[in-house]
Amino acid sequence: MGDNAAEKPKRTLLPVLTVLFLISYGLLTTLVMEQGRTIASQRGLIQSLFNDSAQLTGLKAKAIQKQQADARAQSKAQTQSKTPPAQGRGGDSQAKTSPSQAAPPAGAKNHNMSKFRRPLPQKPPKDTSDEMDVRRTLVSI
Repeated sequence: MGDNAAEKPKRTLLPVLTVLFLISYGLLTTLVMEQGRTIASQRGLIQSLFNDSAQLTGLKAKAIQKQQADARAQSKAQTQSKTPPAQGRGGDSQAKTSPSQAAPPAGAKNHNMSKFRRPLPQKPPKDTSDEMDVRRTLVSI
């Protein structure tokens, strides 16, 4: 009789644990699949953004080239109009066109050059307290 009493409380939870394991394994599998889908969609978005960025960079480069070409054409036209006319005309027409056209090309060149060159960053003044810090001096014995 003692043996029968010992066997009844021996009921194991193995079937319940097996079912819980299968449920958790199924949930884990669905989680991994959803993460895979999320990663794939993010990869697609990143590739799309990269392509958009490349197109935008190309458009900016074309715009800069067009601005430079326009500036060159404008300066070339101004330099050609700056050349003195034939000597057969009077000197007063030459005097009228020369001062008015001499000023714009210089201003235009400075204006165009300032567009493309960035000013150098200014260095902050050196503080007298920054010259030597005794606390950071390495002393070895």
